[in-house]
Amino acid sequence: MINFNNTNNKKILITSALPYANNVPHLGNIIGCVLSADVFARFCRSFYGKENVLYVCGTDEHGTTTETKAVELGITPAQVTEKFYKIHSDIYNWFECSFDVFGRTSSENNKEVTQDIFLKLDKNGYIVEQELEQLYCEKCQRFLADRFVEGTCPKCGYEDARGDQCDKCYNLLNATELINPRCKICGSTPIIKKENHLFIDLPKLAPKLKSWIDSTSRNWSQNALTMTNGWLRDGLKLRCITRDLKWGISVPRKGYEHKVFYSWFDAPIGYIGITKDLLSDKFKDWWHTPDNVLLYQFMGKDNIPFHTILFPSFLMGAEDNYTLLHQISSTEYLNYEGAKFSKSRGTGVFGDDAMSSGIPADVWRYYLLSNRPETSDTIFTWKNFQEKTNNELLANLGNFVNRTLTFLFRNFDGIVPEVNNDNEVLEFQEKVNKKIKFIIPLLEKVELRKAINEIMLVSKLGNEFFQKREPWKHKSDDIKEKEHLNNTLYACIELVRKLAILIQPYLPETSAEIFRQLALEQQTYAELDNEIKIGHKISQPKVLFKKLEDKEIQKFHEIFSGKQKKENEKGKDKDNKDNKKDNGQLRTISFNDIDLRVAKIIDVEKHPKADKLYIETIDLGYEKRTIVSGLVGHYSTEELINKNIIVVANLKPAKLCGVESKGMLLAVESEKKEIGLILAPNSKPGDRVYLEEQEKTKTEPKEQISIDEFFSIKLEARKNAVLNNNKKLVTDSDALIVDKELEGSVS
Repeated sequence: MINFNNTNNKKILITSALPYANNVPHLGNIIGCVLSADVFARFCRSFYGKENVLYVCGTDEHGTTTETKAVELGITPAQVTEKFYKIHSDIYNWFECSFDVFGRTSSENNKEVTQDIFLKLDKNGYIVEQELEQLYCEKCQRFLADRFVEGTCPKCGYEDARGDQCDKCYNLLNATELINPRCKICGSTPIIKKENHLFIDLPKLAPKLKSWIDSTSRNWSQNALTMTNGWLRDGLKLRCITRDLKWGISVPRKGYEHKVFYSWFDAPIGYIGITKDLLSDKFKDWWHTPDNVLLYQFMGKDNIPFHTILFPSFLMGAEDNYTLLHQISSTEYLNYEGAKFSKSRGTGVFGDDAMSSGIPADVWRYYLLSNRPETSDTIFTWKNFQEKTNNELLANLGNFVNRTLTFLFRNFDGIVPEVNNDNEVLEFQEKVNKKIKFIIPLLEKVELRKAINEIMLVSKLGNEFFQKREPWKHKSDDIKEKEHLNNTLYACIELVRKLAILIQPYLPETSAEIFRQLALEQQTYAELDNEIKIGHKISQPKVLFKKLEDKEIQKFHEIFSGKQKKENEKGKDKDNKDNKKDNGQLRTISFNDIDLRVAKIIDVEKHPKADKLYIETIDLGYEKRTIVSGLVGHYSTEELINKNIIVVANLKPAKLCGVESKGMLLAVESEKKEIGLILAPNSKPGDRVYLEEQEKTKTEPKEQISIDEFFSIKLEARKNAVLNNNKKLVTDSDALIVDKELEGSVS
């Protein structure tokens, strides 16, 4: 018998780190946060009862990540979050993530909870006002908070560290600590300015925080323990909680009306605000009853200090009886074919890719969970994906379920036979129950990878038992033969039922399909000791999994390897998918898909690593950018300053000799290899470029195009005009002209 009592008699509150609402999540994001938490939530509901479990998630919508994306896309932060909230929701729904609520940190409830916690921290003496040295970009005329600045990490030397954190060594940083800082918007070197900001007094909270960590950290992942102890060993410091941004939760303090809270202040508080969105005042039953609730939090290792140091400090300092972390489950990284996932480089598989692959969500879930980076980084490879699908899902689990149900359906008309268990059957059942008793504690301890591997060993036991008993050889009317056959089939059909329960947290649709074929209602972990009734009739069996063929895997590998993948940082939209050919080749675009803009060159410098390249800072009207061009020898720096050039504004960014170019200027190259810029002398920065007859309709361009796609559109210069299919390119103010009156192909 198996014991299914909730021994702690407490509610289970589960959160997964809130994904930023400015990108498309990749498989590493999905397994590190939402999918792992979903498996645990499904298990807890099945084990403890739905009423005792709450799974909370949502999008992190404030801060510099959103503002930088808004600048990049030329839309408002609110529009950015609306767009990506839907993208995230659609992807997680497809992956069958069973949130009780998937909310947003921009909600009014989160604003109220965040401001309330701040006011209590302030009242209790944990908020300090200090003058802060900040990086300020004179060209952009703004303070560079967090992700508006990049530079070299002072701890490990990583050259692309952000102003708030280094993604290589995971240390939190202040922007002024960066070596060789650069403005992410225009690329220029910022200066240091001073201004008053608010800080949480972590040193004052340290004794209380350390005492709490000592009492609860036995439940934490090893990487969480290591990182948190490192922070404590190095000594906690004041941490700024305000930012000079416009998009965020306002600070309820006189003199701070122009500032907002640091996103990592309101983001974890978002768990509470989002719970309040769902439950109104009943959210207190979960967040203000620490003796009755166990809080489990799931995340990747880069989020650890925010959940073991900062968030608990906010809650303890508020002194409002908040529920604190019980267990943290923090994964290492999932990499793609030996490299990091990268949307900008088109490297890896992202959530929308999985949705469009034609491979069922449960197959993706199984691979990610059985390959979960629990104690070390793991690697996604298409070969391993194929092997695990074919050898484990298909040949093990799918094979056992299908052969059992098919044999019963064909030889017993689908009716469960009478049973009189023999010793071999009893021994088999004891092995199965022993395995299950081992699996459940693994799930309780959130050892999800080990648990699913053990479940697959239970399925393997079933295959071995079926093969050993050879039911196809015992179809005679002999009493002993008939008894052997009945006992075999009953033991196997019972194991099919148990497996359908065991896999439910991991493979919810597969579990539901098995129960449909069994003609039974979905059962829970608490019902594992039940037995299928004699005389019960099952439904028509169906194959659970489809084999992944070599040809299919090769196609996926080519498409998603980064060699042929034509994605952009914003993610593919449906039109892109519809236009992409089956062989992964270039999609077809038109002139209307290109976003050509007038830009004024406001600064030029020689590229430090390339003799023939300039680095230009351009003003697009709505933002400033850095581009790289090969104009050395054709124009002096003085000749370029203040020219109104034409830029491909929606071109996928590319690094040229180490400098990221966010766009490309247009020029014509004559037969004599002379270069002449395409100009719009009477237009304003930011003006769109159209074909003559298109000027009134102003069709919207694609969000992003590749360099190959741009070159698929033929532009040429003739008689001091720029043409596409003999139609002039114009702005609202004038027609484009060619500097030096050169003629030839425009690129």
